Amino acid sequence: MKKVIVFGATGGTGSHVVEQALDQGYQVTAVARNPAQLLLRHPNLKVVQGDVLLPETFQDHMMGFDAVISCIGIPKIKRTTLYSAGMQNILKAMHQSGIKRIICISSGAISIPPNSSWIMSFLIKNVLQRLYKPVYSDMLLMENALAGSDLDWTIVRAPKLTDGKRISNYRIITGQPLKNIPRISRADLSAYMISHLSEEKTYKSRVEIAY
Repeated sequence: MKKVIVFGATGGTGSHVVEQALDQGYQVTAVARNPAQLLLRHPNLKVVQGDVLLPETFQDHMMGFDAVISCIGIPKIKRTTLYSAGMQNILKAMHQSGIKRIICISSGAISIPPNSSWIMSFLIKNVLQRLYKPVYSDMLLMENALAGSDLDWTIVRAPKLTDGKRISNYRIITGQPLKNIPRISRADLSAYMISHLSEEKTYKSRVEIAY
């Protein structure tokens, strides 16, 4: 049985990742600042109270995993180091534990898709990137930390996330932005990440995903 450790396990996407990984037969360790928020119970699920900004709370639980899934995020727009500092702590713990594989969520709005309509370009540049600048700036630092590592990383850049059902009908592209990236459900985003944990073609790549 393959073993994965999930950071940000109580978030909107993280909870889907945990549930779907268990359904796929994985042994899952879920790291959460508030474990009580994870209501799921399963014989192959272990819940650890931990904070990515406090490596001493999780680094002793990192041994023996095949992969790391990072769904870390903040609930509101504010200046943060959660993504950059948190990822640095995760990467350090991975090196210490001998884990090579990590897949991580980022945002598709960090860059403007090519050949976008002027309305879409305007909205991304002048609305989203301005509004979310404190978050996107730190996300870019997180991406750079991953890209500069010697690990088998995949960054999944997601558009607007919804609570819709899993329909498994989405577009993906590697190494460049997607055109027209309106949304994707957290269920489908989670399914993609789990199904590509062992997909070597996505190693050391930024993947864009959307309906």
